[in-house]
Amino acid sequence: MIYLPIAEMPVNVLLVLLVSGGVGFVSGLVGVGGGFIMTPALLFLGLPPPVAVATAASQIAATSFSGIMTQTRRKSVDWRMGMLLSIGGIIGSAAGVALFEQLLAMGQLDLIVSILYVVLLAGVGGLMLAESLAVMRGRAARTVTILRRPARTIAHTLPLRIRFPRSGLYISIIPPLLIGFLIGALAAIMGVGGGFILIPAMIYLLRMPTNVVVGTSLFQVLIVASLVVILQSVATQTVDLVLAGLLMLGGVIGAQMGARLGAGMKAEHIRAVLALILIVAAMKFLLDVVIPPEEFFVLGGGQW
Repeated sequence: MIYLPIAEMPVNVLLVLLVSGGVGFVSGLVGVGGGFIMTPALLFLGLPPPVAVATAASQIAATSFSGIMTQTRRKSVDWRMGMLLSIGGIIGSAAGVALFEQLLAMGQLDLIVSILYVVLLAGVGGLMLAESLAVMRGRAARTVTILRRPARTIAHTLPLRIRFPRSGLYISIIPPLLIGFLIGALAAIMGVGGGFILIPAMIYLLRMPTNVVVGTSLFQVLIVASLVVILQSVATQTVDLVLAGLLMLGGVIGAQMGARLGAGMKAEHIRAVLALILIVAAMKFLLDVVIPPEEFFVLGGGQW
């Protein structure tokens, strides 16, 4: 057991390391930050919501950085695309914070966020799972070709087109900026890195190769999560450094293991794993919405 000074409670060190290691493993395997898993897990462990949300961002940043190191060695990061997505994400995060405050003032923030999770996770996960199963059954050879060789989309006709040599694309910078903005806004509202939405968007909207998508997604998630940690530390002082250290330790180890395992997996298998994780997470949030809570009133919730 170890005492957390900001959360003002003791926790089991081994349990925290196992949880953070599992989330880091998923991050390295499929290229998501894991906030949609880590934050609920910390709440399940009994941590106060402000500390769970703020401190989980530090673990997301750590696992993303660890995963990027591995992906960089494989030359699986499109840095130019990552910078555009990050610029849009930073602007979107600022807009998302403003919207977050409005939803909080309405008193329906928890319900709206839960519904967003159910719709986005189930929708994206279902589409990705169906496509991956079709590929593995040998009935979607043309789909695989499209994903590897970008088809001509609206991104190819919009102005301000530049080349992305690593991804083999020549598209407008407008779609990546808009996608980054949307991901940043959703990340600010939902308290996650946004990789679970960013990866499908990069695959199906920008038509990026899957082997480049994972590393590029980790780069954008790193930028957004790091910004959240800094803002939370300055504005709310809810980042528990002791807990953050434990989460980073387990997350970095898990991310390295996941990245190495992912190197030997086929692209459709990686997408199927991510799809299953998204569907399970959606079911969890759906249960939270439909099942009445044991306590209808919470004292001392503050801004939460």
